[in-house]
Amino acid sequence: MTLDNTNRKILNTLQDNARMSNADLAEAINLSPSACLRRVRQMESDGIISGYVLLMDQFAIGKPTSVFVEVTLQDQSEESLESFEKAIKDYSDVMECYLMSGDADYLLRVVAADASDFERIHKLLGKLPKLSRTRSNFVLRTVNNRQKIKV
Repeated sequence: MTLDNTNRKILNTLQDNARMSNADLAEAINLSPSACLRRVRQMESDGIISGYVLLMDQFAIGKPTSVFVEVTLQDQSEESLESFEKAIKDYSDVMECYLMSGDADYLLRVVAADASDFERIHKLLGKLPKLSRTRSNFVLRTVNNRQKIKV
């Protein structure tokens, strides 16, 4: 599907409020409700819109601490990567996991209540398969946390 200006308006508007009704969305972008819904459904079908989520304030839910953890495995064999990736998906405190180039094999973003809660998580991370070492960096302050992609 081509992202024309109307599709871009739909995406940008939905990123601001994904809960708005189709009628309100159509009005906001100056399109008929049926045409608007058709475009949204097509972008969902094409994978441009991959889902809808609720974002929580990690401070409000008692997990104000973010820690970036660099993970180095014993080796980079396909079996090691697969076993690590399968295991890390079960860790609910790991919000993001990226396979990286550079010194570390993976970069994780972990949320925790405080340093002692992270100690608990750190002990669990130490049990991951094929782990060689980790290096943790506590976030002091979030300067920018963008959730929207301008299209």
